[in-house]
Amino acid sequence: MNQERIHILRKGIKKTGPVVYWMCRDQRVNDNWALLFSQELALKHPLAVVFCLVPQFLGTTIRQYDFMLKGLQEVEKNLKEKNIPFYMLTGSPEEEIPNFVSEYEIGTLITDFSPLRIKKTWNRSVKGHIDIPFFEVDAHNIVPCWIASPKQEYAAYTFRPKIHLALTEWLEEMPKLQKHPISWKAEIIKNDWKEIFKIPKVDRTVSEIDWINPGEKSALQVIYDFLENKLAMYNQIRNDPTKNGQSNLSPYLHFGQISAQRIALEVQKSGTDKESKDSFLEELVVRRELSDNFCFYNINYATFDGFPNWAAKTLNEHRSDPRDYIYSLDEFENARTHDDAWNTAQIEMVQTGKMHGYMRMYWAKKILEWTESPEKALEIAIYLNDKYELDGRDPNGYVGIAWGIGGVHDRAWKSRKVFGKIRYMSYNGLKSKFNIKAYIEKYL
Repeated sequence: MNQERIHILRKGIKKTGPVVYWMCRDQRVNDNWALLFSQELALKHPLAVVFCLVPQFLGTTIRQYDFMLKGLQEVEKNLKEKNIPFYMLTGSPEEEIPNFVSEYEIGTLITDFSPLRIKKTWNRSVKGHIDIPFFEVDAHNIVPCWIASPKQEYAAYTFRPKIHLALTEWLEEMPKLQKHPISWKAEIIKNDWKEIFKIPKVDRTVSEIDWINPGEKSALQVIYDFLENKLAMYNQIRNDPTKNGQSNLSPYLHFGQISAQRIALEVQKSGTDKESKDSFLEELVVRRELSDNFCFYNINYATFDGFPNWAAKTLNEHRSDPRDYIYSLDEFENARTHDDAWNTAQIEMVQTGKMHGYMRMYWAKKILEWTESPEKALEIAIYLNDKYELDGRDPNGYVGIAWGIGGVHDRAWKSRKVFGKIRYMSYNGLKSKFNIKAYIEKYL
């Protein structure tokens, strides 16, 4: 395993105890570099995986918890086949992980990488409460975030050549996880999943989703269906929300139920034409890993202060511009604007847990246009996205909203009211792209 994929968070004191992988972002058994590294360190020791379930997490609803927990049930089953126990802890990771390390006399701790502030905070706290080696492995990105670029990239065009060059080294076939040779010595407490599903203290009015099945097995079925039936037309229809042309992989990628590296390898092996493959890989690799880059290097990724200087300047210059419409959070949430296309996008998200990518751009820009300030627009967009989207609280979501409202990874355009030089999108522009009436009739 390439050691540059690993960060040493704490050198610690080497001990002979078991090895533990604290699973967070990458909730799968197959194609998981963090789990593979854990087993590599544990070939002469017992190995376990722990997951810490936080009962309330950044506005998560039962919609997202349900999808995640069902996926974790499959993780437990797959790990058992590999002679690796799965412990479900409940509470704050800052307390529960050090407690587990102490109780089971753990010798080495490994976790997976996330660029978001909350995971960085957890890591710092855990590091301060243990004295053993503590490693972080980027199992989410094909090219480790800190290797792809040592700084925040300005836009896709500055990031793309770096990531393409790095792929020649990093896009490789992954080894298989082996049945672990050393059994866990301590008592394995059986997870009571019926009770676990009751733990989240969250909004249960946002209904669970039944059109997509969670877990590794389902994720593989979705990718193979996409490769066989959609990839060939992806470049032509991906921006048309009346067509079923998107991969629907974003929830699986968000929860780490499938590896982006596995998807890219399967796409490369596909017999589809190069143009279609390149179009999809641009989204999967360049744009997705650019989002991690932004959140990793910019602590203000979810605030106005994270916007580029030119965007902040132009938005400030147009703060006092009169708005044709100003809507409240309640009006946005309940799709009560004058714009039937925007209302349809909001309803699609509320009903399905997913909004078409092209409409997501329009949706965010109109929130900017119809609120009293960019800060309010950002607050509303993040709240709605994270409440209803299956892939909420994700770097892709934060960066997509920041692109729409704050010009992140974009350039200055012709100045206009409210937007200043932020890229504008219009209802008539939608009409020129696809059959907007058919889209509206589908959901409204």
